[in-house]
Amino acid sequence: MAKTEWRGGAMLAPLPPAMISCGTMEESNIITVAWTGILGTIPPKTYISVRPRRHSHKMISETREFIINLTTEELVRAADYCGMYTGAKVDKFAACQLEKEAVDGFMCPMIAQSPLSLACRVTDIVPMGSHDMFCADIVSVHVDDNLIDEGGKLHLEKASLAAFAHGAYYGLGRQLGTFGFSAAKKKKKHRGSPKAGTAAKKRSS
Repeated sequence: MAKTEWRGGAMLAPLPPAMISCGTMEESNIITVAWTGILGTIPPKTYISVRPRRHSHKMISETREFIINLTTEELVRAADYCGMYTGAKVDKFAACQLEKEAVDGFMCPMIAQSPLSLACRVTDIVPMGSHDMFCADIVSVHVDDNLIDEGGKLHLEKASLAAFAHGAYYGLGRQLGTFGFSAAKKKKKHRGSPKAGTAAKKRSS
């Protein structure tokens, strides 16, 4: 496969167009970021990268907390809006008709319409050039009851999550496999006795 070399750039894709809620229940804001991910599992840690000039940067720096709300296909328009306008001039919860929901131990609300929200508490703020990276502990995870089966298993595939790639939003599409499927052992075909009909045919021949 022939490839063209470009200079280094932020070309990783796809990414989650995550809606980050911050502030307080009275003075809250939503900022949409794609620069987010997992830093570690034990303890569970995440990060978001935000430009210092953004309104949310000041709010998160002061409260030392934020909530990552996953975006569904139905929430894409709201996510795009929250990434385009500043919370210094617009009440994004009201403008996008999103409902605030309180989280125990946190000042900022989560977005009720989001199927999964991660409540995070900032541990470090690391300057990264154009952005500051807010490293945080994932204190609690809040999941839509409709995505949990009777056995307590999460079915996030039913949430119709959205992805972001090179300036465009996409639905996640069809499942191609599950974690570890490439290393799973193939089931051996059972070699039992021939079918009764086949055996009877041989006896009569």
